[in-house]
Amino acid sequence: MEWHITDAQSLATIDSEIGEHSFSPSEYEIVRQVIYATADFEYKDLVRFSEHALQAGSTALATRTTIIVDVPMVQAGIFPKICDTFANPIYCAVEAITRPQKGKTQAAWGIETLARRYPEAIFVIGESQTALATLVDLIELEDVKPTLVIGTPAGFIDTDVIKSRLNDSLIPHIRVDGRKGSAIAAVTIFNALVNLAWLAYGNK
Repeated sequence: MEWHITDAQSLATIDSEIGEHSFSPSEYEIVRQVIYATADFEYKDLVRFSEHALQAGSTALATRTTIIVDVPMVQAGIFPKICDTFANPIYCAVEAITRPQKGKTQAAWGIETLARRYPEAIFVIGESQTALATLVDLIELEDVKPTLVIGTPAGFIDTDVIKSRLNDSLIPHIRVDGRKGSAIAAVTIFNALVNLAWLAYGNK
């Protein structure tokens, strides 16, 4: 990313306006990047980290764990950063070769197919609520055990319930609570995590 003085000024504005919070320094860096990407301070109260999420994600990146995403927009958003750092393999659910199945979206069926193939992958689900629901179902059935889940789909129907189930799963994860979310939020969270992991592991 090419930085300009306005980027630094924008981040300084966020720092001055965000107010009190309980994030660790690493968590705060991720949250401020999401706020910067969206110009939306509500994410301060919506981005949530499970215990050990950053440690688990950073270790997985450093060991070149496979990354599974739901849609091409997320893949395109994280691909340059991964190429410049850890070079983990990335697979996209909607592009997975699957047999059609009634009652499921392509993203959901692709997530199921890839999750069974890579049960301990990093999952970045930014847009498809059905893909996140399918992944949570598989986690609850103990068919898969992801190293990290980033879940940020927006939606009005049961989205908060699915995200609550992800929280209850005890799988390391970073989520955006409530109805709000986007692929942009997922990409921003992931890329900020890669930056943190590269600082810790990149020169080793």
